[in-house]
Amino acid sequence: MIHLHPTQPTWVFGYGSLIWKQDFPYIEARPGRITGWARRFWQGSHDHRGTEEDPGRVVTLVAAPGEHCDGRAFLVEPEVFEHLDHREKNGYERVAVEIAFEGGSVDGVVYRASESNEAFLGPAPMEEIAKQMNRCVGPSGSNREYVVELARALRGMGVLDGHVAEVEGWVLGLEWRHIYPI
Repeated sequence: MIHLHPTQPTWVFGYGSLIWKQDFPYIEARPGRITGWARRFWQGSHDHRGTEEDPGRVVTLVAAPGEHCDGRAFLVEPEVFEHLDHREKNGYERVAVEIAFEGGSVDGVVYRASESNEAFLGPAPMEEIAKQMNRCVGPSGSNREYVVELARALRGMGVLDGHVAEVEGWVLGLEWRHIYPI
């Protein structure tokens, strides 16, 4: 876990539900990008979008040299991390990243669930992922809602993430090319 400066605000990079569901105060929010990472629905959600018996799938970051992940960065006060650490408790850890903005970059943190955490599910066939997401529901709502809201938020930002689009297409019962014409 990355240790934070006790009195200085810190940038947090959001690439999943933080993009569309801010339940925390922030000083500023901006579109951002991190390099060397890709967003994947490979993390199990026992606490928000599924249950212990039937975990949903949420996004994590996987190392991807040469790729990038677009999202939203939030400048937050140190006390906000108590809430974020609880929200991202199911296998996520704070990792230092460089967040690029239009015209510059800053050091920040991102919550990432690595392959070594107990809730990591890894890749699976799209049909299997879609069935799981359409079935799973947890205290924060349905897993289907999670993927649809993330895809909608990314589209609203002008971001095309092929993996999210494909999963959304499968979840909605469509081929992703019908949602995002090439």
